[in-house]
Amino acid sequence: MKKINFKLILNVTLWVLGIAGLVSCLAFVNATERNIKGKTVTVTIEQDDDNSFIDEDDILKFLKDRNDTLINQSMKDINVYKLEKALNTHPSIASSEVAVTVSGDININIKQRKPAVRIINTHGESFYIDNKATIMPLADHYTARVLVVNGFIPEKYSQLYNYSIPQIEMDSAFKAITVIDDIYEVANYIKNDTLLNSLITQAYINKEREIELYPAIGNQKILFGTGTDIADKFEKLKIFYTQGLNSVNGWDRYSTINLKYKNQVVCIKKETAEKKIKPVVVPVVADEMKEDTEKKEKITEDKAETKKPTSSEEKKENKKSSETEKKEKVNDKETKTKEKSDSKSSESKKKKSESSNKIDNKKEEIKNK
Repeated sequence: MKKINFKLILNVTLWVLGIAGLVSCLAFVNATERNIKGKTVTVTIEQDDDNSFIDEDDILKFLKDRNDTLINQSMKDINVYKLEKALNTHPSIASSEVAVTVSGDININIKQRKPAVRIINTHGESFYIDNKATIMPLADHYTARVLVVNGFIPEKYSQLYNYSIPQIEMDSAFKAITVIDDIYEVANYIKNDTLLNSLITQAYINKEREIELYPAIGNQKILFGTGTDIADKFEKLKIFYTQGLNSVNGWDRYSTINLKYKNQVVCIKKETAEKKIKPVVVPVVADEMKEDTEKKEKITEDKAETKKPTSSEEKKENKKSSETEKKEKVNDKETKTKEKSDSKSSESKKKKSESSNKIDNKKEEIKNK
């Protein structure tokens, strides 16, 4: 006869009772939860910088406009998935998470979008491109502190809203007629570089569809060109600013810094631009930057000294020479007048003498008769 294993029977019985109890509790909780209504809504907005496009009131208003008030609504009627999907359609929201508790609390966690650059087009429209390379509208009550780009940008917001920058870059026809992708690539590089982000404050698209940058320090125009070789161009600019300009104390010396040429920075001095002298070419080699810059500046200054006088100087010289010529003409005229007067006087004296002689001769003839 087999021995009964009472220990095994006890363990199985306990497990069955435990599972039955858990199912009963879950059923009770589920039934209770269905009768609970929403009591509070807590909104948390994550942000890594000073930009704040939305606040709690904006989220609550957005839900109210969709008739998702949540307060006093049965928990069984709250569809968390649909609620998150709706929140993600908001133009300032990157992602959202919604969680509900059995006590009637609804917790909404929002992660807002991060703009990388602000665009102002030729139609007067203004919008952002965010760090995920997608187009986003301006906020109603907040302006982000990002690079501002204006100029010859004909693309409308409505034409770009449904496209991301990668989609534009993959479409050769679209890419050939727009500069939005170049603007984004340059702006994103600036935003991710601490030095450049504090240095460059504005950009402009000229008629040649090239990018011009304007720094916060100095009054230079930085001619960047197209959105090619971005890293190399900015590396040249940083070397030139940190070593070239500081070594020659030239923060306000140049009017234009051209980064379009390979392995060199071509600069135009302010006085050079006014006098139309050949610009200074500065090679981008860190150890030779100071020596080459000073040498090029000296050559430019020597040329400026030996240059022909300016138009104003020529006018002064011409005025002086004309006055001198005028004086000489007056003197010549006076001399000629005097000579004529002397000549007339001598002729008059001569005539008087001849007349006198004739009279004397006539008197002699009469006397002899």
